[in-house]
Formats: sequence, C-alpha cells, structure tokens
Amino acid sequence: MIEELLKYDTELFLFLNKLGNTSWDGFWLIVTEKWSSIPIYAFLLYLVYKHYGLKGTLVVLISVALMITATDQLANLFKYGIKRPRPCQVETLRETMRYVAVRCGRYGYFSAHAASSMAAAVFLSLLLKKWYRYLPFLLLFWAAVVAYSRVYLGVHYPLDIVTGMFFGSLIGLLFYKIQRWGQRRFVK
Repeated sequence: MIEELLKYDTELFLFLNKLGNTSWDGFWLIVTEKWSSIPIYAFLLYLVYKHYGLKGTLVVLISVALMITATDQLANLFKYGIKRPRPCQVETLRETMRYVAVRCGRYGYFSAHAASSMAAAVFLSLLLKKWYRYLPFLLLFWAAVVAYSRVYLGVHYPLDIVTGMFFGSLIGLLFYKIQRWGQRRFVK
C-alpha cells in the first residue's frame, strides 16, 4: 500500500512539476525564497502591533519564533528519521523532471517551507481574523503558493507538501493557543 501511494505521489509530482516553463522559473524562485516574504511579515507585524500594543506584540513575536523553530525541528526529525530522498536526488527522475532550484538537499519528507508557511498563516489568521475577516483566506492562499513552489522547483513531492501543511496547521493552532495564554498571563 505504501509503495502504491509513493508511486501515485511520484506521478502527481511529475505532472505538477512539468506544468512549469522557463518564463515562470524566476517567479517561483522568488516565491520559495524565505526572505521574499519579509514585506508581508512586516505588514502583518504592523497589524499585530496596532491591535495588541507593544507587550502583546512581544508575546506574539516570542510565540512565532518558537513556532517556526518547532516546525523546522519537526521537519528535520522526519527528514532524517524517514530519509525519503528528494525528487531531485532520485536518479530515475532526473531525466523526466524539471529541476529549477538552486540547491537540492538529500532528504525531503516533509517540507519545512510548507510547514512553516502554513503554521504562520494559521497562527496569524486566528490572531487577526476578528479585525480582518478576509485575511485568513489570503494567508492560507499564500501558504499554499509557497508550498507549491517546492514542487515546481523539483525539491519536494506533493505528499511532502501536504504533510508539511498538515503539521504546520496543527503547530500554528497550538502556538496560537500558547500565545493566548501568554497574552492573559503577561499582558492583561
């Protein structure tokens, strides 16, 4: 059953990966770059500060730092525990896939990019939805775009992405609750 699932995952990867073309490669390289999201995060930080004040924003920033650390470390635990090679490391796929990324790590289950962007989207959606009701849809769309970029570039399978988004959602929810406790304990 697992082999069958991995076979379908590879087929879906090849289908999605081959949808790309050179005119879009630069765009997806920018999307996947962690630093390209800084303007979005800066704007969201402004919104948090506007509604939570200085002390509340500090609680949020500490929660976010711990949340991103948790997603990265959990992804590393899975990557080195399961040791599923990334598609760009699989010899039989190299001739049929598009490899666009600048570098390719050894293992890729699950995607830390997908997990951290989804965790941030869930966390910030829950944090700000009271004031901006359409923001959750925009943030979840942004997280999905970041996650898809990893397939486009040839460094993750779709199952890596879905798993990363799942764990990112759970971690985002967990740290939102931790942040709420911190707000009650240290701010109010």
